[in-house]
Amino acid sequence: MIVTVTANPSLDRLVVLGAPLRRGAVQRAQGAAADPGGKGVNVSRVVHAAGAGTVAVLPADQGDPLLVALARLDVPAIPVPVGHEVRSNITVTEPDGTTTKLNAPGPHLASETVQALEDAVVAAADGASWLALCGSLPPGLPDDWYARLMARLGAGPDGPRIAVDTSGAALAASAVRGVALLKPNAEELAELVGRDPVAGAEFESRAAAGDPGPVLDAARELHRATGAAVLATLGGAGALLVTADGAWVATPPRITVRSTVGAGDSSLAGYLIAHERGAQPPECLSLAVAYGAAAAALPGTQAPRPEELAVADVRVTAL
Repeated sequence: MIVTVTANPSLDRLVVLGAPLRRGAVQRAQGAAADPGGKGVNVSRVVHAAGAGTVAVLPADQGDPLLVALARLDVPAIPVPVGHEVRSNITVTEPDGTTTKLNAPGPHLASETVQALEDAVVAAADGASWLALCGSLPPGLPDDWYARLMARLGAGPDGPRIAVDTSGAALAASAVRGVALLKPNAEELAELVGRDPVAGAEFESRAAAGDPGPVLDAARELHRATGAAVLATLGGAGALLVTADGAWVATPPRITVRSTVGAGDSSLAGYLIAHERGAQPPECLSLAVAYGAAAAALPGTQAPRPEELAVADVRVTAL
């Protein structure tokens, strides 16, 4: 069972433009949609679509449009009442695949809601194989909330493996011993190892040019500091994985990019799905990249299904 935690879920509203975005102008959309979102929710949607066991823990009131959308998809969820409607995020996609995302901050969580959310996570994690702590933290939660959750759960052979996919101060506070998997993007990885965030762009460009050395060095540094496997997603250049057993880089299949929103979440889901099946690290990386590419080829934050993957076209190289 893969349990996901999304402390700041969203209803993701997609606007598809038929021409480039013109600031200050009025434009007609070619299409629009609304999907349940938030990083952990996205992971659970992909895992569920693959036929694997999952449950999404999140703050939301019964009847919230997000929960209605999840129920329509048959994705299991454990909602914790919050007293506010879940935030809406807006994504605008252009014909060339350019994606603009406007994220609302989310409602402030009262102390009693935070306690109830923590209790729900601990209860759901009992017997789980993976606990994925995903996404930004809403107002009312401290930067080290994920770390506090990990401390409460404890690190032992009987507990779930913990994966973390967040950013900024929350990611820095979570990059500690006891985490099984960290999934930064290139910019986040650069920040975690004390580099200027612009180094992340160099990581991606060098990897795309066939030189994964800089991102490999950074991922190995993070692995040594935390003991965690590091799955670094590199956008169109694919992804790189460092574990205690070695390091690998994977290049994605060729696709037409329609929306990059949720691609990293799908990559994390792919890795967890493969690990649940007993796959070795290279195979986990391959499925992660296949899922990320499939998600980028879909509009909005749709969850790619197994039949939409091009696993055979992912190239994995040992480093």
